[in-house]
Amino acid sequence: MSYSNTITESQTFTATHAKHIASKVATDLKRIQRFYHEPSDSRIEDFELELIELLKHGYLDTVTYGFKKNGSWIEPTIQYTSKDLQGMSASDDDPGRIRPNADTSNAQFYSFLSYSRKWLTISENERERFEKLLPFRRPNAATPSINGYLSNDKVYSSGGRSLERSIVKSY
Repeated sequence: MSYSNTITESQTFTATHAKHIASKVATDLKRIQRFYHEPSDSRIEDFELELIELLKHGYLDTVTYGFKKNGSWIEPTIQYTSKDLQGMSASDDDPGRIRPNADTSNAQFYSFLSYSRKWLTISENERERFEKLLPFRRPNAATPSINGYLSNDKVYSSGGRSLERSIVKSY
């Protein structure tokens, strides 16, 4: 006689999972603030609230926070890419390792967001209703170029989803 066991694991992504991931991004932004005096505490709170809603609804593709000079991202800029782990696991790294002393003279702090494919499938009315949940509205803008390259360095995950973090590095 033989026996076999099957284990099925199902995970629902909740607001708690979204808050866990977004808090790590907020910590990264606080470290940027510590070294470069931007963004403000209130902007960090708004970015965190926006990120929680986007993650909960599955509307985030990428979001970038950092410094833009002459239309291009420079160090210290961080980009997060949303991933559905589809039953796989991922590490859940600690935030940090923001480079101090980068030259941000004549640069401005900026954030850019691109929406997921799921966002493109909802109606204009649904988009408007969702945007009312957010702490601010993002204007339409062109995607900034990168002065350097993106280097993957961390993953923040919870509840079957993750944000893969990349940092801008100079050549």
